[in-house]
Amino acid sequence: MIRLEGVSRIAEGKKILDNITLSVPAGKIFGLIGPSGSGKTTLLRTIDLLDPLSGGRILFDGEDTAGTPSSRLTIRRRMAMVFQKPAVLNTTVEKNVAFGLKFRGFKQTEIRSRVAQALEIVGLPTFGERRAVTLSGGEMQRVAIARALVTHPEVLLLDEPTANLDPVNADLIEDLVVRINREFHTTMILSTHDMIQGQRLADRIGVIMNGTLAQEGTIHEIFYRPVRTDIARFVGIDNVFSGIITRNDKGIATVIVGDVGLDVVAPYPSGKVTLFIRPEDVTVSPAEPAQGISSVRNRLKGTIRKIVPFGPFVRLSVDCGFPVIALITRASSEDLSLDVGMEVIAGVKASAIHLIPEISSISLSGS
Repeated sequence: MIRLEGVSRIAEGKKILDNITLSVPAGKIFGLIGPSGSGKTTLLRTIDLLDPLSGGRILFDGEDTAGTPSSRLTIRRRMAMVFQKPAVLNTTVEKNVAFGLKFRGFKQTEIRSRVAQALEIVGLPTFGERRAVTLSGGEMQRVAIARALVTHPEVLLLDEPTANLDPVNADLIEDLVVRINREFHTTMILSTHDMIQGQRLADRIGVIMNGTLAQEGTIHEIFYRPVRTDIARFVGIDNVFSGIITRNDKGIATVIVGDVGLDVVAPYPSGKVTLFIRPEDVTVSPAEPAQGISSVRNRLKGTIRKIVPFGPFVRLSVDCGFPVIALITRASSEDLSLDVGMEVIAGVKASAIHLIPEISSISLSGS
């Protein structure tokens, strides 16, 4: 439905977006993630035709949006945008939601019907006569979504819609986003700084770094198969190591990290590589476990150096000759009586390690 080709944006002499190309299929939720200031909001504003392009083009259902003012207005009216900080008029909720319809010349009977339907969808059916400025932040955000929905947009753009909300209201907004997408097949482009939210909501994700599209793909590709170290660290991969492949036996590479050899599922026969291991893929067990069969090929003996609470989890730093970060449940930590200074085994499956080559050093053939 939406296609960006080489999109760039320069403002006040600064390049904010740089040669971004991506496609958003109709009826899907496309997530944009990236650090603050990376260009996510500007990208949404250019898609919504609020900010002009400095280069490239945006196609809406195959139509170039750089047309006449009339054609651009027609395309804009097929989209709606909800901002991070909702702005409401100092009037009733009903009048706030009806605002866009009045500008489009809808009759009052149609306005009343659409406003009632939109307020029902966002869970505020009895709020019509309340003054919008008296609402909570979560209620204001739902009013902003209702104001967008009354226009029946084909594309809904959401700029970090839960960034300023408490967990309860954030969950309400997330549920609402999914419901709108499933019931009305609305195409959505959602920017978020919340990695977990991106995984929960999006069908595909684009990572924006310094105004560029650093990677685009499925949730698994972005969070488990990043193509760069900065992307890996941004999506929560704490374990990033440099290593050298010394041999490869039928797709199982031996990678030397420091003085330790790791087995990794990889196609490369030799060369320097960077390894990524998600902390939740690291298991922790006593240094002398009970006898049994384990599918974990890499068992690294180490000492716990730090234990940090992390919500319902604990984050462990284990010195295995190099620091290995593990994320395990608090219950597991208590069951194992884990403590700083304790010797443990950090286990990692060969298939759980992702590596990328240093292109100049990797041999792509067996010779």
